Amino acid sequence: MPTPNMRRLGRRVNRERVACVMRERGIRGVTHRRRHSLTRPEPTAKPGPGLIGCDFHAGRPGTEPVGDIACLPTAEGRLHLACWLDLATREVVGHAMADHHRAELVVDALDMAHGRGGPEPGCVIHSDHGSEYTSTQSRERIRESGFRQSCGRTGPCFDNAAAESFWAPLEEEIGTRTWPDRTTARAEVFNFIEAFYNRRRLRTHKTFGYLTPAGTRQRHQHALAA
Repeated sequence: MPTPNMRRLGRRVNRERVACVMRERGIRGVTHRRRHSLTRPEPTAKPGPGLIGCDFHAGRPGTEPVGDIACLPTAEGRLHLACWLDLATREVVGHAMADHHRAELVVDALDMAHGRGGPEPGCVIHSDHGSEYTSTQSRERIRESGFRQSCGRTGPCFDNAAAESFWAPLEEEIGTRTWPDRTTARAEVFNFIEAFYNRRRLRTHKTFGYLTPAGTRQRHQHALAA
């Protein structure tokens, strides 16, 4: 159990104690594997301007979702996962999985976020400059939804760091290195996002302290109502 969860339960345990117990029981942490970049710029596309720069803080939920795509290894072949995270809460508000990473994968994840009432009209949708995001299909759906598109620059790795940071906890806490098939991977990743990451995993926030992404969103809503 992560140390923040223990603190929430009233158990004060430091990292050294956790490390000691892990050594005694032969438990090893998951190391990061090198991610294969899926960003492939489309030469003829006109990506949106970088509207958020490297300022990955939002005043309230629904104003600045950020997106990225990851490749999940299975014995059947790759499974691609597209996610949109809310910058104010780090909640995954939309996600989709498929055996490809064409534009419709990004659009499906955005449709899920839009259907949940996450992004507000006029909000800034930020991503890298990959062809999935700069395609005509993606740009039209963003425009139809009343959003403004923002794309990171070519080269700097920090321009989409907030979205990319989600892959580290997924790899660390889901634990699986290679799934036996895509169906199993879909089920486990869906459960990780919806049951654990959004609702149970605690995050550190300079104002709200240890709260889950969903709890952070509720805190914002309560503050707004007050």
